[in-house]
Amino acid sequence: MSFASQAREEIAQRSLQLQKDCCVRAAAYGIACFAKYFDARGLVLQTEQELTARVAEQLFARCGVQGTVREKPRPSGVVYEFGIREPEQVRRMHELFGTTGSETSLQIDPGLIRCQTCVSAYISTAFLCGGTVTDPQKEYNLEFLTGRTNLAKDFEALLAEHEFAPHRTRRNGVNLIYVKSSASVERILAFMGAAEASARMNAQKAVKQLRNQINRQTNCDTANLGKTARANAQTTRAIRFLQEQGALETLPEVLQQAAAIRMENPDLSLTALCACFDPPVSKSGLSHRMKKLEALAEDLRRRLEENAEKEETK
Repeated sequence: MSFASQAREEIAQRSLQLQKDCCVRAAAYGIACFAKYFDARGLVLQTEQELTARVAEQLFARCGVQGTVREKPRPSGVVYEFGIREPEQVRRMHELFGTTGSETSLQIDPGLIRCQTCVSAYISTAFLCGGTVTDPQKEYNLEFLTGRTNLAKDFEALLAEHEFAPHRTRRNGVNLIYVKSSASVERILAFMGAAEASARMNAQKAVKQLRNQINRQTNCDTANLGKTARANAQTTRAIRFLQEQGALETLPEVLQQAAAIRMENPDLSLTALCACFDPPVSKSGLSHRMKKLEALAEDLRRRLEENAEKEETK
């Protein structure tokens, strides 16, 4: 089961377990607000999830409003439509919410969301009707869509009031209210009743953080290995040049010893190379010797080039 499907199923099951009448009404109100139509003609909710349509049917039934669920085959798949169309049922629905169906715009009525569980119930069914959540393995994103602008503003304010850090924008003419931070997505999932999805997200986030930490350490180690290899190669070239010019044996014994041990262990890091000396030398001391060998080689190379130039000018 996909992450979004798991979250949606948890939220749906929790919506069906609401106990208080005010919370059941708030859940039904969330469906009405985020339905395709909610006006004098009645209510129509279209969804690809049969469970969402069945939840809507049962919640409204508990409020004394009867609706029907229909299946509508489409080229892209079956669409489930929950509708309240019978005049008497439409009247009961508007009576339930204190609306007439002729409102010019739809805004959230605070009187229909009385307690904290009402808030959770309302947001939950809004998610079932017009929400989606991205698999946290890809990114952190949970969003609600609605064509009603004033509703979108009120809904953003409702989420902000409960510190879910929402944002609002428009995409293809539709209002989008979304939550991006991982902590906020986790919290709102748990708030809507998707505790297992929230825990799964937290676990995946921990895995992702560990993977990123390992990748950073690997990249750091790789960079250090490259740096060590370049430094070793530079020192080895210098020693080899001194050998070719017969200059190595003229150097002090400590430098000859350092050069010999380096040539015997061309791949060891400077720290590991220190242990090859008897007695061991300090890293700073060995580094000084290697830099001295490189400097002597560079000085010898420069003098040879200068002499060659002088010979050419004669």
